[in-house]
Amino acid sequence: MKKQQIALAISAAILGIAVQAQVQAAGFQLAESSATGLGRAFAGEGASAENASVQARNPAMLSYLEGRQMSVGAIYVMPSVNTPGNVTIASPLLPQAVTLNADVNDVANNAVVPNFYYSSQLNDRWTWGLAVNSNYGLSTELDTTAAAAIFGNKTSVTTVELNPNIAYRIDQHFTVGGGLRLVYGEGEIGASVPGWIDAVRAVPGLPSSVTAALPPAGTELKYLKGDDYGYGWQAGASWQITPEHRIALSYHSKVDLDLDGHASGLIYTGGSSKVEGYLPLELPAFAELSSFHQLTDNWSMQASVNWTDWSVFDQLVAYFPGEQKPLGDISSDLVKDEHFKDNWRFALGTMYRLNDTWLLRAGVALDKTAVSDEHRTITIPDSDRHWVSVGVGYAPTKSINVDLGISYLRTHGSAPINETMNMLNLAQVTYNGESTGHVWLAGLQVSYKI
Repeated sequence: MKKQQIALAISAAILGIAVQAQVQAAGFQLAESSATGLGRAFAGEGASAENASVQARNPAMLSYLEGRQMSVGAIYVMPSVNTPGNVTIASPLLPQAVTLNADVNDVANNAVVPNFYYSSQLNDRWTWGLAVNSNYGLSTELDTTAAAAIFGNKTSVTTVELNPNIAYRIDQHFTVGGGLRLVYGEGEIGASVPGWIDAVRAVPGLPSSVTAALPPAGTELKYLKGDDYGYGWQAGASWQITPEHRIALSYHSKVDLDLDGHASGLIYTGGSSKVEGYLPLELPAFAELSSFHQLTDNWSMQASVNWTDWSVFDQLVAYFPGEQKPLGDISSDLVKDEHFKDNWRFALGTMYRLNDTWLLRAGVALDKTAVSDEHRTITIPDSDRHWVSVGVGYAPTKSINVDLGISYLRTHGSAPINETMNMLNLAQVTYNGESTGHVWLAGLQVSYKI
C-alpha cells in the first residue's frame, strides 16, 4: 500500500483549494460530527449528551445515555470560495514579465458529510458505543487550463473513521471513557499546464527549441492517487459539578498515515508511466474543553474551547523506494512547505425548550486559522472563520428525535496568498491573490431510543 496515498496527503496539502470550502475547521479538518451540534455551532459538544453522537467528541459522555440508542444524520456543505489573484510569468526568454488574471470563483465542490452512532448501556456503570464519521476531507477541481492550474487543478480527499468506545461511571459526579480511532483515507491530486502556455509559445522570436520543449496546455504535470489505513486512540472525562453544571475534557490522538501511492505526470516521469512512492502524513491530535449549564428548567447554555496540534504539519516529503525512480533519479521530493501552527476554536451556544416536543438551538463560534499570512498558499488558503448557527429539535414521540441545523460561515480578516513555482526551469511563475468566501451548512439528524 505504500503507493497509493501520495494523493491523500498531497491532496490534503498540495491541492487544498477545496480545504477552505469544504472543510469547516482549520487546515483540512472537519467539524461536522452531527446536525444536532450544528444548531449551536458545536458549542459544548463534548459535554452535551443529547444523543449517541456525543461519543464522537467525548466517549465519557456515553455514560449519560440510557438503554440503547441510535443516531444517524448528514450535513450538506455548500461552499462559495473565491481566490481572486494574478499570475506573473518571468523568464529570460520573454522580453518582459507578463501578468495575467488568475481569478477563480467557486473553487470548491458541494459535499455531504454523513454520520452514524450507536450506544448501549450494559449496566449502571458501563456503556459502550460505536461511531462512524469523518474528521478530515476536501474536494476541488479547476479546469486543466486555468491560469493557476500549475499550482494544482484537482484534489479529492475522503476519510472515514470508525470508533468503538467504552465509558465507565465512577460515581454520580465523574465519568471516564475511551476508544480507538480506525481511519481509512483515499484521495487524488493533480496539477496541469495552464492555458497561457499557448500565448508564451506564440511570443515572436522565441527559439524553436524552447517552443518545442513547452508542453501543450492541459498537460498533466503531476498526478498522485492512493489510499491507506491508520489508527489512534481517544479518551475523555466529565465532571458533574452540580445537577445543573458540568464540564468535560476529551483528547483525540494523532493518526499516522503512510500514504502509499503512485506518481505520474511530466515532472515525475516525463509522460504517462508511473512510479511507486509514499508520503508520511500525521493527522494531528486535537482536544476539547466543554461545559454545559442548565440555567432554568427550559434554558441552558454551552461553551467549548478546541485545540488542534497543527504545528506537526510542517513539510510534505514524498519518498520513492521502488527500483524505478522519477526523473533525475531522485529518491525523495519536497512536495510542499506548509509550516502550520496550532489553532484554537471558541464557541458559545444556547438551547431553549418550548415544550416536550420542540427545542430551539443557537450558537456562534470563532475558528482561528492554522496558517500564517507568510505561509498561506493557494493549495490551502486557510483563514479565520466566524460561525453563526441556528437549529431546532422535534420529538414526535418519546423515543424519536429529529434535529435540523443551519450554519453560516464567513472568512474573517485578510487572507493574502503569495506563491512561486519554477516551471520546468524555463520560467518563474508567481501567484499573488487572496482567499475570500463563505459556506452554508445544513444538517439533519434522526435519533431513536430503541
